[in-house]
Amino acid sequence: MEQPNYCPQCGNHLESRTMDGRQRRACAACGAVAWLDPKLVAVAVVVRDRRLLFVRRASDPGMGLWSLPGGYVDRGEVVEEAVRREVREETGLEVEAESLLGLYSEAGNPVAMAVYLAREVGGTVQLGVEVQAAGFYPADFLPPLAFSRDQRVVDDWLKLQRKA
Repeated sequence: MEQPNYCPQCGNHLESRTMDGRQRRACAACGAVAWLDPKLVAVAVVVRDRRLLFVRRASDPGMGLWSLPGGYVDRGEVVEEAVRREVREETGLEVEAESLLGLYSEAGNPVAMAVYLAREVGGTVQLGVEVQAAGFYPADFLPPLAFSRDQRVVDDWLKLQRKA
């Protein structure tokens, strides 16, 4: 991850400092810390006839492989709205985010995923520019996945189904 070079408060050069056991970029002049915010991704688990919606990615990382539909949350955007927007942009389907399945993160990865169970409420499959294909797959016969985290999400969804 690229580190900032200039202070967000006063514009002076930043230096590396150890704070709370971690390397941080801080200003020698005013002391301000340049905090690096994580990136939040909103992801949808959309189910039709016990099959899960996946999209084949048209860009890296994972171009040509499959993932759950989702994408970055815009600054100031409500996360549930980002779920609806991303599914619509990628697949043409209209969904409602119903409940949070989980929040997923990994050490060293700046991306955190908010995964929602989403109910299909309309639309027809019309591929967006970010995907090559879209389809519904049974949880025990998934296409090749772009991200291991998607398998974790499917496993958590299956656990939830067993409890119901």
